[in-house]
Amino acid sequence: MGAKANIVIDQGADFSTTVTVTDSVGDPLDLTGYSARGQIRKHYTSSTKVDFSTSFLSPRSSGVLTLSLSNVQTANMESGRYVYDVELVSSANNVSRLVEGIATVTPEVTR
Repeated sequence: MGAKANIVIDQGADFSTTVTVTDSVGDPLDLTGYSARGQIRKHYTSSTKVDFSTSFLSPRSSGVLTLSLSNVQTANMESGRYVYDVELVSSANNVSRLVEGIATVTPEVTR
């Protein structure tokens, strides 16, 4: 099970957050050879999704992953409550959930 973290996304603005991946003793996990993926959906069974862009801080041994959405992506999201998660995929195709939670999109006034 991944860590729980709720996020707030401003509709119509660029969004970015970092996730630091650590091992069982709290040391950064070397993310060399890993990929990441993450999605936001209105509810768990929704067929409509928004994909996070993911990137790794260099060097990958720092264990830091950045998640981001463009202002175009967030502008196209209705304000309200969503669910999201982010998964880490190893080179052997083992998948583990890093983080999950509620994403709240706050409405944009200036357009």
